[in-house]
Amino acid sequence: MNTPNKYYITAQITAMKSIFDTTPKKELIERIKTLDAQSKAQWGHMNVYQMVKHCTLWEEMLLSKIKVKRVFIGRLIGKLLLKSEVKDDRRMVQNTPTVSELKVKDTNVDLQAEKEKWISLIEESIQASTTDFVHPFFGKMTKEEIGIHHYKHIDHHLRQFNS
Repeated sequence: MNTPNKYYITAQITAMKSIFDTTPKKELIERIKTLDAQSKAQWGHMNVYQMVKHCTLWEEMLLSKIKVKRVFIGRLIGKLLLKSEVKDDRRMVQNTPTVSELKVKDTNVDLQAEKEKWISLIEESIQASTTDFVHPFFGKMTKEEIGIHHYKHIDHHLRQFNS
């Protein structure tokens, strides 16, 4: 009988953390506020300034304030990997590559101002309609997929800096 598995999967998806849920969103924002100039990366090549700016660019991409082209490999396997990412609460893999438009080379960023901008963009993206968002790797995403991936992306970078 397949009924118990159906309910298990439904419960598992419902339990996933999403940026659209109040408690996970508040927790992420509180973690963002703890970042400071002394925050050091546990992996990757970005410093804290670059990471915060990268995340504000990501939010702007989600809000269609900046356009980012689809990557070829994403057109081939993006949907498959998206389904894998949003099916459970596994964390994003360390050193996951990013698209070039979201890479930040500048290290001269006002950290406090950029953190405030990031938080403001998170709040804005929660209120915005996300039905037309096309991720550069995953492609078109449902609101539920966006909420889970959005949460995981922010969590990934905050863990990168022990926050």
